[in-house]
Amino acid sequence: MKYGVIEQMRQDYAVPPMCRLLSVSVSGFYAWRKRPASLRAQQEGRLEAQVRAAHERTRQTFGPQRLQRDLADHGVHIGVHRIRRLRAKLGLRCKQERKFKATTNSTHDLPVAPNLLDQNFSVSSPNQAWCGDITYIATDEGWLYLAGLKDLFSGEIVGYAMSERMTKQLVMQALFRAVASHRPPPGLIQHTDRGSQYCAHAYQKLVRQFGMQASMSRRGNCFDNAPIESFWGSLKNELVYHRKFATRDQARKEIAEYIEIFYNRQRTQERLGYLSPAAFTRRFHLTTIAA
Repeated sequence: MKYGVIEQMRQDYAVPPMCRLLSVSVSGFYAWRKRPASLRAQQEGRLEAQVRAAHERTRQTFGPQRLQRDLADHGVHIGVHRIRRLRAKLGLRCKQERKFKATTNSTHDLPVAPNLLDQNFSVSSPNQAWCGDITYIATDEGWLYLAGLKDLFSGEIVGYAMSERMTKQLVMQALFRAVASHRPPPGLIQHTDRGSQYCAHAYQKLVRQFGMQASMSRRGNCFDNAPIESFWGSLKNELVYHRKFATRDQARKEIAEYIEIFYNRQRTQERLGYLSPAAFTRRFHLTTIAA
């Protein structure tokens, strides 16, 4: 430890005075410098590089447990406590959370659907229940609005759409895309808040045409739609709050890449057994076929 301190400071101070101050010999210090690094020291440097690479690979969003799984997937086996120590040593931290607010307006005279979920978000297979909502993203050109639909089984974002206007056409486009890519069977519960876009006659007609059951949160109760609110938090804390979008087109491209590539296919979740939403759904289908 004393030799290490001298090594760190020897560019600024003469070695002999530091050796006298720390009660070690000058010859001992230079002999220490010539010795090869210990096996643990060699491992430490390699693990630091691997932990830093994993931190960047997972977009600075994974804590120690999820980092351990990611490292294991890349052939690096290391304990959680050691990951914590190395993260602290390297100054690595997850991106910080910030608060955000809701956007939809539930003050209207349109028909409202009953709350079929009642905060029961547990389902046994894909395409049983989807949660939908709208959020906003700031750009130098103005607001960009994002409508999304999340499958409660895997957490996958099954459909989304973006526009500079927050209209019923925006949420209808997200629903069209979700149905086109996932082909849900009749009876799916499509849960949203009471925003005028979701209560609009055109949107509800579309829900019925697809054989879905409309479900809506209670007024002002964000917990009734917690799954999609959780996704907005991830999107903003892991991408939006750390970027400055010059144009709406730039924001569209980066958000689409976050959803399609990172969130749905790379970002693991503890509740999914440290699988991504896409991998979790794929495992379900393979298990079903095997059975």
